[in-house]
Amino acid sequence: MNRPATTLFMPVSVDGKIRAGTTDEMDVDSNFPQIAGLKEGLNQYYEIEQTTDLWSFSPGRVQAKMGANTKEMPAKTPSFLRSVGYQLLNEHGVRYFCFRSGQFVLITTNRVHPAFGLSEENLHIILQVTLSLSDALTMLKQKFACDKLTVQSGGTVNSLFQREKLFDFVDVVITPALIGGKGTATLINGRSLRAKDKLNQLGCCA
Repeated sequence: MNRPATTLFMPVSVDGKIRAGTTDEMDVDSNFPQIAGLKEGLNQYYEIEQTTDLWSFSPGRVQAKMGANTKEMPAKTPSFLRSVGYQLLNEHGVRYFCFRSGQFVLITTNRVHPAFGLSEENLHIILQVTLSLSDALTMLKQKFACDKLTVQSGGTVNSLFQREKLFDFVDVVITPALIGGKGTATLINGRSLRAKDKLNQLGCCA
């Protein structure tokens, strides 16, 4: 295989939701610790998270929502940790991940992204004219020896991986919650199929 083996790793509610609601403030990491019956088991999810692959992929929008663009710089983490980000990180956010990771790869279609002005030794940039996750994954393996990648993303980006058949494994942690809401993000969002000849785009778990 000319790309890393990818694993989608996410906490989801019983009805498949990955957020507590439709706004950025309605986030599992910030909301579930406040809910009796959910907060007691969160440590189990975080313990499992520590066992995932050394390379992790998370979109800039998700990390911006988590505060990466404004947080104080963290202590430097072990050099074996590696992160991949996509778009929507500002200069501070990119530097934040360079501090957190032994190697940080930014995938972007923005030719004037502020990351190009940084001189962090562990920063690498994959610039694309249009987003191609398949090409980016191939480059991750060829240039950065990324053999395994954990994807912790939002429903929209997850759908891009899924429609291109780029998920090899799915590892979900089911939280004992029913969240509901038509507009609340699910594990896989994106566009819906509207024709039978598109059924080959479904992702099947063997």
